[in-house]
Amino acid sequence: MKKNSEEKISLQNRKKEIIILIISIIALLVFICVFPPVIYIIVIGWFIYEYFYFKSDKFLKIKDSIKENTKKCNELNAHIEELKKAYINIKQIDYGQANYVDNSKYNYKRPELKRNKETNNIYNCSLTVCKNAQNQPFKYICKYFNIKPNEETLEKFENILNDFSAAEQGKQLLKNERDYILKSISEQIPLLIIKFRRNKLIKKLGFDKIDFSQLYFPKYTFRYVSAGGNSSMSCDIVFNIENLDRFINYLSESIKFRKSVAGQRALMTSSLREKIKRRDNYTCQKCGLSIKDEPNLLLEIDHIIPLSKNGLTTEDNLQTLCWRCNRTKGSKILVDK
Repeated sequence: MKKNSEEKISLQNRKKEIIILIISIIALLVFICVFPPVIYIIVIGWFIYEYFYFKSDKFLKIKDSIKENTKKCNELNAHIEELKKAYINIKQIDYGQANYVDNSKYNYKRPELKRNKETNNIYNCSLTVCKNAQNQPFKYICKYFNIKPNEETLEKFENILNDFSAAEQGKQLLKNERDYILKSISEQIPLLIIKFRRNKLIKKLGFDKIDFSQLYFPKYTFRYVSAGGNSSMSCDIVFNIENLDRFINYLSESIKFRKSVAGQRALMTSSLREKIKRRDNYTCQKCGLSIKDEPNLLLEIDHIIPLSKNGLTTEDNLQTLCWRCNRTKGSKILVDK
């Protein structure tokens, strides 16, 4: 049975490939009929020019002149991608696993049941729960996805917000820095290359691609599927920066703090991040580099005594570090000399 299924899929794929090939041939024939030969000469000539330009000594010298800047940009890009991985997937309660087989006498399609796949971030529920989750998303996330409102959970989500905020800010600063570098060499590069082949130019200069998508934000879904499998409803809660800020405040109101005296502990929110940066004059407290020295410098907020070593989220235990110093520090405690 499995072999027959694989053969069907293989046959379907072959049919798709044939259809795509036929469409491509038709499109090529239309192009040839519509456009005069001079167009082909221009297009072919352009690609030849472009190929040899990117191989030329002139371009390679330009590339070599910004090599260090390109390297720094790529290192920051890699750091931003690491920050995006801050979220540790918190699995919902394990209710066990079962195989579903539809033995209906009649050939019902049940489209929603076929799409009803189990994943850790989707909770299949009743229509009532789905509607209630729309009104009280944080309460229902904690209840159905096994997120306990305690200090440990709060610390995790504070760290996630801290890293995600740095990642979002870093993406824009990285783009600004890359644009500044391109502008500095723009007079040395042909205008047509800059205008029409900018993305290829960026790649050929050695810059890694910047991922501007926000798909890394955790998403929790409450999903209702009717008994007959013909209709469904879902409620999505995405933990973007704004929602993380609100969730941290929600958790703090539900927790009886044990690690700190009332009033001493601060919440690592976006507003606190900016407050610490202003207090430190937007200057790295380790190397002394500031945004005055490097306008597109990514600054991050660091716990002087790490949370893993019983440090607290208090203003006197927070400091501003540039991304390079913060990356090298890790969980080490810095001691002033």
